[in-house]
Amino acid sequence: MRIIHLLVIGALIFAAAYVYRIKMESTARTERVLRLHAEIREQRDAIAALRAEWSKLDAPLRLQGLAERHLPLKPLNGTQYDQLKNLPERPPRLVKPGEPDPIGAMINTIEAVVNSDTVTGSVPQPGSKR
Repeated sequence: MRIIHLLVIGALIFAAAYVYRIKMESTARTERVLRLHAEIREQRDAIAALRAEWSKLDAPLRLQGLAERHLPLKPLNGTQYDQLKNLPERPPRLVKPGEPDPIGAMINTIEAVVNSDTVTGSVPQPGSKR
């Protein structure tokens, strides 16, 4: 009978320790959730402040005032338009139709050099001592 009592007492102690561990884990997780909620609230407040600042900086009247102060722009008149026949001639084409684009060829060459394992003078070669 005493062995059964000892086993029951041991099981009760084990159960109490297990329940206490579960309680502590849940308390720790609750605290973590509360910290995360506080961080989320802080981030939302920061986002709201940045949006308010952006809307202040992006206000049309403010931008118009800055443009008038810092840009030498003049109002557009109806007399500033001209006819198409008065436009200058189109500049000559530098590349004949069907020929490869020289700028595209340069970009391909640059990409080939960048992607290769070429070592420049400023980069020590593997295994060398400086």
